[in-house]
Amino acid sequence: MSDKKIRVAIAGVGNCASALIQGIYYYKDKQDLEASGIMHEEIGGYKPWDIEIVAAWDIDARKVGFDVSQAIFAQPNCTTVFKRDVPHMGVKVRMGKVLDGYPEHMKNYPPENAFVLADAKEDSLETVVKVLIESKADVLVNYVPVGAEKAARFYAQACLEAGVSFINCMPTFIVSDDEWAKKFEEAGIPVIGDDIKSQVGATITHRVLTQLLLERGVKVDRTYQLNVGGNTDFLNMLERSRLETKKKSKTEAVTSLIPYGIDPRNVHIGPSDYVPWLKDKKLAFIRIEGRLFGDVPMNIELRLEVEDSPNSAGVAIDAIRCAKLAQDRGIGGPLYSISAYTMKHPPIQYKDYQARQMVEEFIAGIRER
Repeated sequence: MSDKKIRVAIAGVGNCASALIQGIYYYKDKQDLEASGIMHEEIGGYKPWDIEIVAAWDIDARKVGFDVSQAIFAQPNCTTVFKRDVPHMGVKVRMGKVLDGYPEHMKNYPPENAFVLADAKEDSLETVVKVLIESKADVLVNYVPVGAEKAARFYAQACLEAGVSFINCMPTFIVSDDEWAKKFEEAGIPVIGDDIKSQVGATITHRVLTQLLLERGVKVDRTYQLNVGGNTDFLNMLERSRLETKKKSKTEAVTSLIPYGIDPRNVHIGPSDYVPWLKDKKLAFIRIEGRLFGDVPMNIELRLEVEDSPNSAGVAIDAIRCAKLAQDRGIGGPLYSISAYTMKHPPIQYKDYQARQMVEEFIAGIRER
């Protein structure tokens, strides 16, 4: 068993954090057995169970002030519980900086479905930096809500000042923004982002099908991807003004593969509706229309059903270990390979099979980043 640890802080103790933390202990119990469901059992000597949570922030009254082991199961979290007996960690969830992280329309929904804003004193930037330093965090994982642009940048800035790696799982463009990327590179801090792809989710499935058609000579004319779910992510995204970067991220993840112009009116990709009883279940409906030999039309229709947050955690657990591996090697700035493999809007888009090969080369030490 490895004695090396990765000390992780989390901003946003929602469903994704719950699945990730459950997974750490789930695989710790299964380490001597066949461990299904993970892409890499080991990265740079680190196993999934070598991750430990040392700090956490949220803004919900049912989580702030509670141990992380309790908070991950508190409402409105609704993901599948596959590891109930998560041990007490001695790490209390701190009150985060609200900024734009609380969508006002959530006040109109039952508390079991929505955020309940805590009235505790918010941590200042200086306090967050202090906590990151004192907890000796290696990595901070950003899980603040979609549309919380200011909040995401708040935690990115805290990481810059504390010397902590930043993994941006949300669609605020930070790692793919040249100005931010330069700041992290100059500070010698590895960063991964933006907007996490699921292990087998709508984006990766849509990309693979699109790439298949292109490689077989099919001319892609139009496509859509409609996503429906019942967690707070989908409730949050009912406020369409919060969707701009999310929609752009998901759309460009697919259209970046197409080597010719496609009319924007012929592409529709994004969250479509909120169905509370689906909870953390996500349904994706994908259609691609194209032309075969002789311009004869064809189409693909697909329905994908997944549990949203464990699907994300299976990818985050690799990103965390790659960030720590980069730290160990003294590499700072955007990690292009793991970002392209795990994120929808990385600094540089690659085809998925290329990104996977690049990640293997990075882990092996053949590729710097």
